[in-house]
Amino acid sequence: MSALSGLLDAGSVVAAHHPWPRAVIDPPVWQVATQLVASGGLTLLSLWGEPGVVHMALYDPVEREAGVLSLGCPEGRYPSVGAQHPPAVRLERSLYDLFGLEPVGLADRRPWLDHGRWGDEARPADSYPFLPARGEALHQIPVGPVHAGIIEPGHFRFTCDGETVVRLEERLGYVHKGVDLLMAGASLERAAKLASRVSGDSTVAYALAFARAVEAATGTEPPARAVALRAVMAELERIANHIGDFGAICNDASFSIMLAHCAVLREKVLRAAAAGFGHRMMMDRIVPGGVAVDPDVSALSAVRAAVAEVAAVLPPLVRLYDNTTSLQDRTVSTGILKPALARQFGAGGYIGRASGRDFDARRDVPYPPYDALTFEIPVLVQGDVNARVWIRLREVDQSLKLLVWLLDTLPDGPVLAHLAGDSGEGVAMAEAFRGDVLVWLRVGGGRVERCHLRDASWFQWPLLEAAIEGNIVADFPLCNKSFNCSYSGHDL
Repeated sequence: MSALSGLLDAGSVVAAHHPWPRAVIDPPVWQVATQLVASGGLTLLSLWGEPGVVHMALYDPVEREAGVLSLGCPEGRYPSVGAQHPPAVRLERSLYDLFGLEPVGLADRRPWLDHGRWGDEARPADSYPFLPARGEALHQIPVGPVHAGIIEPGHFRFTCDGETVVRLEERLGYVHKGVDLLMAGASLERAAKLASRVSGDSTVAYALAFARAVEAATGTEPPARAVALRAVMAELERIANHIGDFGAICNDASFSIMLAHCAVLREKVLRAAAAGFGHRMMMDRIVPGGVAVDPDVSALSAVRAAVAEVAAVLPPLVRLYDNTTSLQDRTVSTGILKPALARQFGAGGYIGRASGRDFDARRDVPYPPYDALTFEIPVLVQGDVNARVWIRLREVDQSLKLLVWLLDTLPDGPVLAHLAGDSGEGVAMAEAFRGDVLVWLRVGGGRVERCHLRDASWFQWPLLEAAIEGNIVADFPLCNKSFNCSYSGHDL
């Protein structure tokens, strides 16, 4: 019996929860689970709550199985996971802000999403204590939350020795939208729209994870054509974002010609998405039960043309990157994320795979149609900006091959199925371009009772703090863009 199975068997299994098992457990089992996560035997996928209950999703990397543990908190308290496992700290601080659930034993009790604007006089907006750093000649540089570019807000507090960064501490939460509470009581149609807008650059991935969670909860099987079209959209989204990031990273290394070329190429992918699916970002095209649009042969021809153009135009740009010594000087050995930290935090996407963590939800928590496809998942161990660039480029190559196969084998038939039920609990993951997205929900009477959405950025933002240490301040934009964490997806 695996460790995860033992934890689940020690509790009371919730029959209505699909496809992963969920068990209601007691505090001693919760503490055993915490120890297993802290020791690396299990990976923390997410931690969330609702009034009087805290939930923890776990993954067994050996058995490749996942499950959810739930602990009742009748007194509004639970044993802290973050006290032993740092990746849970920010999630627990958010849980306290949102639901008043107190993590017993957690040393860092500072608010995370509540910026002193929620009416609590004990938490004034200007009272946030950053962690101290002491040493001769150290100085601090505050950056943000408002930045020079048209980007989302986040505050970065640098402690430096000359130009060298000694410590970086982030403060996020500035784009908190109250998604958890907006979801509660929403119709499935409205909830699907909310999910697809959590992080706009991953609208397809969020919509896919949400739809699959609803389908798991209601016992619905989407049509084969819809499943294939979902994958086409997901790979188009991945390609567009990776190409955009490639150009932006080079631009932050003062190689702006690459940004210009990549911006043109990304625009062509977005226009192909608009021609094929009626929306540049493919927003609201994936819905519970299938997809909302069925492209004809002409529309799919535009997608095929874009795939062919990317395949022809990108390789010379890759060679230009690889052969430009001054560019390599900025990206190689800059912003190194150690593999041990990537494993500890369960870092997904190009961040984890550039630091040796071989995980991709399409393969390791398999879902259709990827469970029947063969594709490579590139993994490197250097963990620097250059490695994160190469993971992106190799993923684009794999996505292009997947798209050719998907378009060549696209089945005929309907694209939308009626939901088979209106109640139940479901959980699903989807591989977004920056890493795995998780959605858990409870549906009752055709409406969402509770819903939790977790972006890969929850476990990636803290790692940026570690990766920048020992680098110069001027390399922060380069490191930050190579991570490209989502503010909106994190702040919910």
